[in-house]
Amino acid sequence: MNIIKGCIAIFSLFLFLSGCGGVGNNHTKDSQMALMKTTNPKPTKLTGSSSNKAAAIKREVRRMNEIYDVSVVEGKKDILVAYKVKHLSRFKMKKIEKNLKETLEKQYPHDHFVVSSDYKIFLESVRLKEDLDAGKISKKEANKRFKRIIKLSKELT
Repeated sequence: MNIIKGCIAIFSLFLFLSGCGGVGNNHTKDSQMALMKTTNPKPTKLTGSSSNKAAAIKREVRRMNEIYDVSVVEGKKDILVAYKVKHLSRFKMKKIEKNLKETLEKQYPHDHFVVSSDYKIFLESVRLKEDLDAGKISKKEANKRFKRIIKLSKELT
């Protein structure tokens, strides 16, 4: 009889703890899985311009064989390109970043690019897009977060 009560207590505790696992998480599935799989987020524009520059930049970056996922955020002054590198290409990350930046600056000479292969920068850019699309933050708050992400990417390098 005591064994049955003990099993019920352990099962109840397990059920309770597994039910509490997702509480308090505000982000959607894309940002939760961003580090483990390809999320392919759409380009984000924080300006009022109607150009498709961010989408063209994303297509250009996706052409590189070493890169499998990219997030592009276009701000007023800067364009953030956060990408993930295939596992076996991680040994050449400096070369990939240099080639990517040169290619983008050649095609878009009047723009300033911030290029990062850091997972945290990628994750923050995906979360910024999700929060902006969901209406959780305003354009003004999105620009503040964008500036903070840019500052963070410069600190990490």
